[in-house]
Amino acid sequence: MPKKVGRPPVENPKNIKLQIRVSQDTMNTLDECAEKLNSTRSDIVRKGIERIASELKVK
Repeated sequence: MPKKVGRPPVENPKNIKLQIRVSQDTMNTLDECAEKLNSTRSDIVRKGIERIASELKVK
């Protein structure tokens, strides 16, 4: 059997797309955070969700 071509499958694929509406101020803040942390908007949102979830577990 021939070898598969392409990228190997990932352990936890990000296959769900989420769309939200935000104000211009929120978008500017998100962009500033992403730039300062040298990260993407998506990574910043994921980190925020993880932070809130961990805070809720502590309570």
